[in-house]
Amino acid sequence: MTTAPAEPTIDNAVRRSGKIGVLLVNLGTPDGTDYASMRRYLKEFLSDRRVIEWSRLYWYPILYGIVLNTRPGKVGKAYELIWNKERNESWLRTYTRNQAELMAKTFADRPQVVVDWAMRYGQPTIASRMEALQQQGCDRVLVFPLYPQYAAATTATVNDKAFEALLKMRWQPALRTVPAYPGDPVYIDALAASISKHLATLDWEPEVVLASFHGIPKSYSDQGDPYYFQCQETARLLRAKLGWPEEKLQVTFQSRFGPEEWLQPYTDKTVERLAKDGVKRLAVINPGFVSDCLETLEEIAGQAGESFHHNGGEKFAHIPCLNDSAEGMAVLNHIVRRELEGWL
Repeated sequence: MTTAPAEPTIDNAVRRSGKIGVLLVNLGTPDGTDYASMRRYLKEFLSDRRVIEWSRLYWYPILYGIVLNTRPGKVGKAYELIWNKERNESWLRTYTRNQAELMAKTFADRPQVVVDWAMRYGQPTIASRMEALQQQGCDRVLVFPLYPQYAAATTATVNDKAFEALLKMRWQPALRTVPAYPGDPVYIDALAASISKHLATLDWEPEVVLASFHGIPKSYSDQGDPYYFQCQETARLLRAKLGWPEEKLQVTFQSRFGPEEWLQPYTDKTVERLAKDGVKRLAVINPGFVSDCLETLEEIAGQAGESFHHNGGEKFAHIPCLNDSAEGMAVLNHIVRRELEGWL
């Protein structure tokens, strides 16, 4: 008597498949402000070849001999000034988590969509959240690098890590990545609304508003990185929306590191020059940052404000990033739903 072959077992993963993952990814954050946490974070960040493109033979002696011995303490003290004490974490982690949770609520009527978040450097890692999404049945994943303007040192390195995670998967989900959106009308409208709303709370009108973007080495731009031109596009469209001339809304670049030339004009030098030239009222916005972080809260709201007052300025305001505000979430939800077309 011949025994019929057994029916194939349907794996639980197959039963759960058919879902769509959305992974919001921001730059990263240390786990704490202590020396060890800061050194671990800076080591991962500054070892990325997308961030520092110098030869390892030249860069590693500097990184391990000088930078990782001196900067953790200094950067840790800066983080302490802007640390979210209530949750014992950086504000970047707080806002990114909030953004993911708020976005998940907008998909309440779409139970097949699973929203999660990760950091390029630090925790939670991109690989761990990609795996978690797969285990929840996501056979399609949209990776969203949270950068309105494209730079190889930001957007590309997020995409690198996402595709690297696929290399270790037997059953790979289909993967989409969100492109930069420097001129998206919803994004421009949100920036304009945020500026107008914040300036309305002041009892003074700024003579100049700086749109301060994170800088990159000029050599990266010379090699074809579109970042500079995308920042200019954002500023141009924002001026048009607000009806401001170029003298009112000026583009600058901040957070340079190392000896080489970075994109100019530099934010810190511009703040100092404006004050010395007689500008008494100044506001700064950071359109390239989706969430407030060390570079906006400490470097701009703190250091830039002090420099402006020290050099003769009288009134200074930092306009918060879009963060998890209604305007900010409108942008993120708009971009995600656009990029999910054909999957939903």
